[in-house]
Amino acid sequence: MRIGIDLGGTKIEAITLGDDGSELIRRRVPTPRGDYGATLDAIANLVSEIEADAKMRGTIGIGMPGALSRVTGLVKNANSTWLIGKPLLQDLETQLGRAVRLANDANCFALSEATDGAGADAEIVFGVIIGTGVGGGVVVRGELLTGLNAIAGEWGHNPLPWPEDDEWPGPNCYCGRYGCIETFLSGPGLAADVARSESQPRAPEEIAALAASGDPIAQTALKRYEHRLARALASVINVIDPDVIVLGGGMSNLARLYEAVSRLWLPLVFSDAVATKLVPARHGDSSGVRGAAWLWPKGSVSD
Repeated sequence: MRIGIDLGGTKIEAITLGDDGSELIRRRVPTPRGDYGATLDAIANLVSEIEADAKMRGTIGIGMPGALSRVTGLVKNANSTWLIGKPLLQDLETQLGRAVRLANDANCFALSEATDGAGADAEIVFGVIIGTGVGGGVVVRGELLTGLNAIAGEWGHNPLPWPEDDEWPGPNCYCGRYGCIETFLSGPGLAADVARSESQPRAPEEIAALAASGDPIAQTALKRYEHRLARALASVINVIDPDVIVLGGGMSNLARLYEAVSRLWLPLVFSDAVATKLVPARHGDSSGVRGAAWLWPKGSVSD
């Protein structure tokens, strides 16, 4: 039995998977925001409850915001700021009494979709999260790439490629820079783009509905969004040349993206043809927690 845990900013979700990928048990509790010790306890209690229900012990994989520093082993780059600087892996292994595997939540998404999702059987999969933030993960021949600096796939904090005159220098980003892909392609980035054209703030879902009804400001904003996404993904294709790019997160629900972006990236990719497929996630919002479970591949045994 594999136990996967998605440690989110507002909720902690746990799932168990059988060897065939079938879901056995699912649990969810609120995240104790700002309280590191309570967060550890909440995870340990979820594992205890699940194993009591299943009457068996499982491997444990956890998807987390941010990553573990290769230098210190401590959490870095997490928007759940109470985790930053903490020895999360060490503390969890001590509290749970076994080996634990941790990965960035976007990496877990990519692993899920590469294992038994929309990118199953593909050689190279780039998993993309476009929601409140922008993240990504790379899976090659079934193996998750973390990278020497634990930032493989973090395309959201590169500058938007081929910026147009009105896109430079770009919005300020929380990372301390400006013009990052995340500031344009996240849900809040789209909302901010529309707000620059009209004073009334609108959520991404409302913008999509307005565009579908013919609203000119919303339609223009979505066309800009599609072109920006095409530019950003074309730069990824030029570097890792993936078989498939899988979209997840709230913005991935815009059905119009898949045809438009695949068409718009054609002149931007350094090739005479582009065979890379752009597809929505098969497992939707469950991909992150499923990918955490798959951090222990078939045949693995926890300590």
